[in-house]
Amino acid sequence: MTTLSFDSPADPILERRRQIQGIAKATVGRRKTYSRAAIGICWVFLVIAVIPLVAVILYTLAKGLPAWSTGFFTQVTKPEGIPNGGVWNAIVGTVIIGAIATAVTIPLGLLAGLFLAESDGWAAGAIRFAADVMTGVPSILMGIFGYIALVRTFGYAAWIGAFSIGMIMLPVIMRAGETAIRGVDPHLSEAGLALGARKFMIARRIVLPAALPGIITGALLAIARGVGETAPLLFTIFGNQYLQANPTKPMEALPLVIYNYSSQPYADLIQIAWGAALLLMSAVLILNIGSRWLAGFLQRERR
Repeated sequence: MTTLSFDSPADPILERRRQIQGIAKATVGRRKTYSRAAIGICWVFLVIAVIPLVAVILYTLAKGLPAWSTGFFTQVTKPEGIPNGGVWNAIVGTVIIGAIATAVTIPLGLLAGLFLAESDGWAAGAIRFAADVMTGVPSILMGIFGYIALVRTFGYAAWIGAFSIGMIMLPVIMRAGETAIRGVDPHLSEAGLALGARKFMIARRIVLPAALPGIITGALLAIARGVGETAPLLFTIFGNQYLQANPTKPMEALPLVIYNYSSQPYADLIQIAWGAALLLMSAVLILNIGSRWLAGFLQRERR
């Protein structure tokens, strides 16, 4: 009895897959070598970038830590020759100026970010372009603008300093808010529209809570940048060696203490400047690290 055999043609897809697998196996050693080299180069540049940051932190810590004492945090700034000077008035002034700037810029920045995320018209493009330009404007120009527009009319005041700082913070919050809102799944908004909800309700109940980690990160980074600025305060708040909580009056701030005392020929004032620099650097680092941790925590909680 004769059996018939039929030679089926080779499947081109399987043949192509075998060829690709063969090429991949032949080059796996070379690709692993290139990958290790690239990772090594990245680590080298990371170390190069981190060394200056660590050096600045350690040097400021060594110089500023001896200035920290109970009087440093509880006494006001005093002229040379008067002992037990501190920066309590500067701490209060920094908190008040930062609080005013934050209370005004965060709502405005979130509304602008929501508008930019939901609109692609010419108005949104103009606002987006203006925000990008403002992000790159030197901070000293914000101080000069505040001086020309407001100080000449109302005199030196803490709220004018908060206005200048807010001008620096606003574009950061706007762009961070837009990016966070655009990252929300559009199906969530579509589901809300399908259920008959209004756009305002969808934005308040669905979009903003979903974008909250990115919004908080952007807001804290903007606050960290605004608190550390010196140039706008030089032209707007004048400084005050006494404790002042009235935002319509001249007020002291930590960046001003650092700027003014670091150029003095007296060792005790320079020591206070180093202590204020360490305090301000610590606050900025806490805000930056805290923003990353809080964003990650909120993302884990939402999963």
